[in-house]
Amino acid sequence: MGAWLKRMQEAPRRRAYAGTYVVSSSAGALSSARIWHVCDGSQQMERIEALTGAPRSTFRRNDEVLTFRADEKTVVAEKREAPGLFPNRQIVGDKVIAEFYTLQAAGSERVAGHDADVVQLVPRDALRYGYRVWSEKKTGLVVKLQTIDGAGRVLEQSAFSELQLNAPVKMDQLARMMAGTSGYRVEKAEVVTTTAGAEGWSIRNAVPGFLPTTCLKRQISPGQAGPGMLQWVFSDGLASVSLFVEGFDPQRHRREGMSALGATQSLTKHLADRSEGDWWLTVVGEVPAQTLQAFAQGLERRK
Repeated sequence: MGAWLKRMQEAPRRRAYAGTYVVSSSAGALSSARIWHVCDGSQQMERIEALTGAPRSTFRRNDEVLTFRADEKTVVAEKREAPGLFPNRQIVGDKVIAEFYTLQAAGSERVAGHDADVVQLVPRDALRYGYRVWSEKKTGLVVKLQTIDGAGRVLEQSAFSELQLNAPVKMDQLARMMAGTSGYRVEKAEVVTTTAGAEGWSIRNAVPGFLPTTCLKRQISPGQAGPGMLQWVFSDGLASVSLFVEGFDPQRHRREGMSALGATQSLTKHLADRSEGDWWLTVVGEVPAQTLQAFAQGLERRK
């Protein structure tokens, strides 16, 4: 499993490609985008042009991200960890993955005109979904991915509908486009790396397989003053869960509960704390609802 995962992880870092990919969910939601990707040594750049919804272009240079919103004439500048394999999944360790997933070969198919190997990652417990992955035979690049629930239903699918490998994508051209902010209002989203312990939070009972990867303190919205929001991210190597904690605001935080869109589940909860005031927790992840509930029940304020 380790060699297969490493090959997929390295594929986007070793070549340029351009293509159109489509994301669809069991709920009927559909979105598509055009992507241009290039890598030069240790530096990666990509441009993603939304083809559905509000017009927007996103440029990424390693962890530097600019999102151009043409209808609002704004550019949001922020720092984000570079994604792992398409579509934006981060692999944190094949040993963890092997402990909680079983790898099964499932033949080969053609996707967007390219021959691909198909494998299934079957979860060993009910705390995570399964995956079916199509990787291009020669390069290992992931060209299609399905998220599957415990009953075998496809919750979400991401796939290239058209793909050009070794495309003539130029890094200097993308860099010039990324720098073209004239006429736009630039909003910087301030993000500070921190630890949950330093911010006074801990998980009472660890959720099996999910390890903390990053902890960030960010503004609730660009340019907004105040204590901001804590984002604590966990991953089992394939699936990730983010815990967002902020001060409770009765005007904005009115409804607790669960919601789902395709494979993404979200949970909101009011955390009462008599000594320090109240908090509002939002837990989001491409995992079953019970996994989010385990995180919400385990989060506690350190005294």
